[in-house]
Amino acid sequence: MADRSRLWPVLVAYVGAFVAIVVLSVVAGGILRTLYPDLPEHAVFDGLPGLLAGGIASSTALLLTVLIATGGASPAGLRLVPGRETGRTLSVMVVGMLALGQMLDSLTMLAGLGQHGSLVAIRRALAQAVGPQLFLAVVVIGVLAGTAEEVFFRAYMQTRLRERFLPATAVVIAGAGFGILHLEWLHALLALALGLYLGWITEWAGSALPAVVCHVINNVLFTILTVAWGTLEGVALNAGLTAVCALAFAGCVVWLRRVRPTL
Repeated sequence: MADRSRLWPVLVAYVGAFVAIVVLSVVAGGILRTLYPDLPEHAVFDGLPGLLAGGIASSTALLLTVLIATGGASPAGLRLVPGRETGRTLSVMVVGMLALGQMLDSLTMLAGLGQHGSLVAIRRALAQAVGPQLFLAVVVIGVLAGTAEEVFFRAYMQTRLRERFLPATAVVIAGAGFGILHLEWLHALLALALGLYLGWITEWAGSALPAVVCHVINNVLFTILTVAWGTLEGVALNAGLTAVCALAFAGCVVWLRRVRPTL
């Protein structure tokens, strides 16, 4: 019963994070309406200001939830200290993350879903980012959001679940929670796939820091490349990218498993 009781704080923290995101998003929406009084209520979060405000609100909610749930636990208690990763293995993890992300993006385009889901609105909003706005988007979407999500889902949630379950089970539950919190089904499925990989490398390294690094780099490049190139369209281009990225991702996973298989 003592072990089982550890699950309740995690569940409460997850629900609390969701509630905090909603509350802070409402507050952020109110601030935007004050700053942009001519903005229709239904379009508050459609543009770049809304995307950035939403990113700040959700990231703040996740970080505050971790702080409250852990009572200010030490970085070691959240596995936010260096683990078994080296410079080489960390580089391979990052390449694997980028390859997986592009493969999923290209598969979405090939499946005819490229113009569906919340990612379309995100890309449309990022297209407005220039100069200082682009820098702010990189900081909020890339650094802040990427870090906050990994601190909550891998450093806190997966670490606590790891105390009760086998590593693979903890990875799946935390990954599913990560996906569900994205709400919209397509974005949720993509987040689930990425979350499973991030969870795996966390257990591989015994540290959540590689997941933080991978997530931040992925988000930063997504932001910059979306502004620079927009959406990559075309069947031939996306089919080629899918094949190349699938091989690259598989190669990274195989190499990491040979170096130190854990799950």
